[in-house]
Amino acid sequence: MSNIHLILGGARSGKSAFAEKLATESNLPVTYIATAQVYDQEFGQRVEHHKVRRPAHWRTVEQSFSLAEALQKHAKANEVVIVDCLTLWLAQCICPDCDRPENHDWQHERSALLNTLPTLQGTVLLVSNEVGMGIVPLGEINRQFQDEQGRLNQAIAKVADKVSFIAAGLPLTLKG
Repeated sequence: MSNIHLILGGARSGKSAFAEKLATESNLPVTYIATAQVYDQEFGQRVEHHKVRRPAHWRTVEQSFSLAEALQKHAKANEVVIVDCLTLWLAQCICPDCDRPENHDWQHERSALLNTLPTLQGTVLLVSNEVGMGIVPLGEINRQFQDEQGRLNQAIAKVADKVSFIAAGLPLTLKG
């Protein structure tokens, strides 16, 4: 069975670096599932920063959609999978202007992920932003995103074996 670890934090909190540290310390083979689509130069630089930090021997899979399928394919006993990050995956799934597969349905994606997580093998490190500590944003799509991210984090936290909150690069164990 799997070892699901949800790693939450704010922007630039150190959550990705924490996941990478855990994966490195495991001394197991690592698959890094990158969910981001690059839409502009500044974001491309952020993605490049993450790429440079990763060890060259880690396998990288770029998967913006169908995350459950990617996890079924890559999560294996005695291996680690990092998903970085659920926040970008969600944003792309609900954003009306993002490049999405035809007939894409967020609720189907979400259900598939939640149903798949308990069936996986190996260690799965899920990186996600905690977006519920600020004000309720203006704009319908922004509120929808905040609501969906909060609900997704709560649902994953229920099935996760461990949940950590990262602030200023320091982990706080919330579960496990």
